[in-house]
This record gives sequence, C-alpha cells and structure tokens, in this order.
Amino acid sequence: MDQGFHFIRPLWLLLVPAGPLLLWWWQRRNDPLQRWKGMIAPHLLKHLVVGDRDGWRLKPIHLVCAVLVLGAIACAGPTWELDPPPFAEDRAPMVVALDLSPAMNAIDVPPTRLERAKQKIRDLVALRAGGRTGLIVYTNSAHMVLPPTDDPALMELFLSAITTDLLPPKGQNASAALAMADRLLDAENDPGTIVFFTSGFDDSQIPAFQAHRQHSRLQVLMLAVGTTKGGPLRGPNGSLSTNAQGATVDSRLDDAALQRLSSQAHVPLASVTTDDADMRWVQREALHHLAIVHDPTSTIRWKEYGYYLCYPLVLLALLWFRRGWMVRWVFVLGALGLGAMPAPASAAGWSVAGWFFTPDQQGRWYYEHRDFAKAAEHFQDPYWKGLALYQHGRYDDARKQFETLPGADAQLLTGNCYARVNEYEEAKDAYNQALRMRHPFPEAQANLALMTRLIKIKESAPPEDEDDEYKPDQVKMDKDAKHAKATSKIMGTKPTELPADVWMRNLSVSPAEFLRTKFNIENQGPAPVATVPAPASSGARP
Repeated sequence: MDQGFHFIRPLWLLLVPAGPLLLWWWQRRNDPLQRWKGMIAPHLLKHLVVGDRDGWRLKPIHLVCAVLVLGAIACAGPTWELDPPPFAEDRAPMVVALDLSPAMNAIDVPPTRLERAKQKIRDLVALRAGGRTGLIVYTNSAHMVLPPTDDPALMELFLSAITTDLLPPKGQNASAALAMADRLLDAENDPGTIVFFTSGFDDSQIPAFQAHRQHSRLQVLMLAVGTTKGGPLRGPNGSLSTNAQGATVDSRLDDAALQRLSSQAHVPLASVTTDDADMRWVQREALHHLAIVHDPTSTIRWKEYGYYLCYPLVLLALLWFRRGWMVRWVFVLGALGLGAMPAPASAAGWSVAGWFFTPDQQGRWYYEHRDFAKAAEHFQDPYWKGLALYQHGRYDDARKQFETLPGADAQLLTGNCYARVNEYEEAKDAYNQALRMRHPFPEAQANLALMTRLIKIKESAPPEDEDDEYKPDQVKMDKDAKHAKATSKIMGTKPTELPADVWMRNLSVSPAEFLRTKFNIENQGPAPVATVPAPASSGARP
C-alpha cells in the first residue's frame, strides 16, 4: 500500500528462467526421439522407440527447477510494506481536513460517509497515541475546529458534534483547508502531515496542491470516502433526500477528479477500508516523511517477506530423502538460498539456524518478531545489540553498548537510556555531546529541550516533597492552596486557569452550537437557526 508490491533485490529474478530452461534441457536430453530422429524416418521412429510411456511423473529434476524458481523469488526480497527505523516516534503533528459537503451524507458507506470518516479519525488518533492531531472542516470555506492536540477526549468532544449542516452546503474549497493547515503546522518544529477525508474534488484546486508540493515541507495525503457505485443521500431528519420530482438523490464518489489530483499534484491517494489498513498506511507515510525530511540521505528500509518462501523450500527438500532421489549438488544450492533468508529453523530444541545464518542474522529475525530478549542474546553487532536491549527494557545494559560506539547517533541513544531511568542531567550531557558532533540534530535538540524542562520541574518541586522518592506512576492530588499554586507554577498556568475541556463543559451551549456560532462569525454572516436546541442553563441567554 506504500509503494506497491516490488522486490528489494530484483536482480535475483534473473535466476527464475533458469528453472524452466533447465527442465526443457533435461527433457530434450533424455528424449530418445530427439537422439534418433536424424537417423530414422519419423513415421517409423515412434514405433521403434521403447521407453516409459506411463505419462508424467514427479522426478528430482522437477524439484530442482521448483527450488530454483522459489529460491530466486525469495532471494529477490518480495515486499510491499515499509519497515520503520528503530526508535521511530511519531513526533510529527498532523492535521485532518474533513469535507462537510452534502455528498458526505451518502449511505453507500454505512452508516454515512461522514460517520465513517469520523470513526476513521478516531482510529487514527488512537493509533497515534501521544501524537498531536488537529482538525479542520471545509466546504466553500475552511474553519479550524481544533489545533493539534494530544488529548483524545478533547478531539472526541468536537468530533462527535460535527455535522454537514454546520457549514454552507455548496463548494469543496480544499485549497482553503490546505492553506489553513499550512498555517497551523508551519509553527511546528517537525514536518507534519495533512490528511484529507473527502468524496470529491474540484479540479480548479489542483494548481494550489501543485504549488504546495514544490514549496512546502509538509506532506499531503488524500483518503477517498465512498464508492463509485454511489448511494442515496440522507437528509437532516434521517430520511432519504429527494428532488422536486420525489426521486431519491444519489451521490457517487468522484474518483476521476481524485485520480487527476493524485497524478498531477503527486498526492498519495488511498480509499477508506473496513479494517485499519488505511489508518496504518497514513501512519507509515507520516513516519516515512518525518524520517526523509530530517535525513534525506537515509536509506528507506522495507520489510523482508521473502523468508516465508523458506517453508515450501523445506517441504520440497524433504522429498529428496526418498530412495533413489539423490541430487547432492541441489543441497548446496538450497543452502545458498536459505542462507540469504533471516529465518532460523529449529526442531525439538535442536537449532540448525547456525548452519545457514550468522548470529546477527538470527538476532535480526528475533528482533523483527519482537522477541528482544533472544535478539539481544544473538546480536554481536553492538549497535543492534543495544537496540534489542533498549527495546527489552534493559536500559543500563543498552547504554553500555552505545557508549562503545562513536558518532552523534550513539550519543543520542546513550542519552535516551539515561532519560529512561530518570537520570536527566546525564541525559542532557549526552544530548549536548551529540549536538557538538552534529548540528543541526533535530532529535537531540528536541530531547535536550525536554530534559531541560524535566530538570526545572524537578527543581521547582515544593520543599516538603524533596525527600520523597519520585515515582512517575503515582499521581497525588494537591489538597491545599499552597500546593496548587506550586503545581500551577510548574505547569506554566495561572491558578485560575482551567483546562480547555473543563472550560468547554461549563459553556451554556453544546459543542455543535459553539462550532456553528464560531463558523458563522468567521464567515461574517448571521447565525442560522439551530436544528437541535441547546441544553438549558440558568446562566444562558436566548
């Protein structure tokens, strides 16, 4: 879904024709008709040759050819999915642009396109736990619903209130949403991603997306919501919309316009699916974009799926133990093919992985299958051994491995190990050393700023708590004003300030009415009559 199905090492595919050619040569060489047809008349030859006429039988040569073909494909490295680098963290902010045109009320994607898109946004926020996600809605104008936030409850508060009647029904001004998302993300340190959920596109907006690709560091992704077959539109009261003649109004996905946008502006395009594959695609694209922008020379890594072909190769090898099926040189070929794969094999506690794989290859296999304890045991390379120890939670042991390595990356990883065990001063020194070796180094700069804040928070703690052991997993409520004032100072807020979600709960109107009023003020137009009355409140005005 990222770049399509392809091969990591395509030159190995040159070996694939060797299998059929070998079979053709062997059959020709062992065909008595070929040997005698130059000496005996063809109409007599078929009656004079005596041989095996029982039909086709499986022979060792057939297995040799099958091993050649499967082994070549396995060594070529079939893949279709990006492998995120170790320690890849989704720090990049994301802004979701949601189309609120009436076409999003179509029910070809149940319950409606809009509700399916909202559910997908919830899945994306859950998948990016800790990542900051903002929300914009648009039709003929674009409006910010929420700036990038890492609070899923706050996102849900506004997301559940969104309906298509919050904005004027005409227009699909995607370029306005793009410009607004640019303004929100330009203030961020890390390059972000803009994700559009829409069922159509206006071709006049394509030049804006082309210019954005040339001049912006932000990535744009497009998710199509709906089907080309289409479906009827649902009205505000839940019934199907009809025209003046009483016929049901249908809406189809404008796939042709979206395809033109994707090809002309080079915007990656995908469809909303029934599973989580679409949101995982968005997440991988965001991580990939973050890595490329930070280090354009970094090598793109793909997940290796060729080792799955080792299983049919092993099954084919078992047939050679039949009596009379001895093709010794094929075992050498099979060992070479299996040696290129990172999958160890074991039976009844007797490991044969060492016959074909180096310890680092075995460690990489365990690492990719998230068995970090065994991966750390097998790795001999200190970098990969340190990564496995880190993922296993053995931060002190991982730090000892990274301290033996040169370079800024090793210092960054050393600092991460110190930070994991709450040794912030040592982590700060390691990040400073990494910055002295490489500048700019965005990851080290971000982590250094975090360590500085944590150190200040620790130093700003009230005197009576200085002797207490600091335990991040124990959160205690402040019971007096003195403690509350100190906590407010640490968090950078005034004692009278309340979190945004608490403020929203104290409003005298619902989130939907709040958004409706906000959008109409921004459009400088009168507020329309609410379709659903706001909840009553003693302090509310009509």
